[in-house]
Amino acid sequence: MFQALPEPVTFEEFLEWKPENGRYELYKGAIVEMQPTGEHELVRAFLIRELNFEIRRFNLAYTIPGQVLIKSVDKKSGYIPDVLVLNLPNLANEPLWKKASTVTQAESIPLAVEVVSTNWRDDYFLKFGEYEEIGIPEYWIVDYAALGGKRFIGNLKQPTISVYALIEGEYQVTQFRGNDRIESPTLKELNFTAEQVFQAALGEY
Repeated sequence: MFQALPEPVTFEEFLEWKPENGRYELYKGAIVEMQPTGEHELVRAFLIRELNFEIRRFNLAYTIPGQVLIKSVDKKSGYIPDVLVLNLPNLANEPLWKKASTVTQAESIPLAVEVVSTNWRDDYFLKFGEYEEIGIPEYWIVDYAALGGKRFIGNLKQPTISVYALIEGEYQVTQFRGNDRIESPTLKELNFTAEQVFQAALGEY
């Protein structure tokens, strides 16, 4: 049993406290334990498999680790994306990498992916703003169960993958549904559709 820390918690205190097992994030000084659903994890596993295939196919200096924290610009938050593509050469410039598997620089993060759960506002509002401020070049929101608000996925509330590309410091979105093939500015020759991602939630690869 890990002893709870009085809030607000600094990022440094969070790193010292954080256990090796379990999935914990820091939200503006508050520690939050993440417990994803089985469907969420199947979608995550599908994306890791497909993105890893692309990385190997083009021999890119990228990797997809299990759990890496992204430290926010204001140093009050730390997030573990569902899928995080790391740029290996830049890890030498990350001061917290060796000690705490934490990254702070946009140059280390070509692509971050969040798979939407019931706390969808975190992905569409909170993490969207944080990742944009850091300058992460590409951010996906994978809303396989159409949980997000209508302003984000439309009035019909269809399962949607929103791919945000950083252009002149701001995210611009392209959305994919059904049989649309996913297009990524970072991994330009992906060969799977939005529907394949959504079907992964049902265990249909």
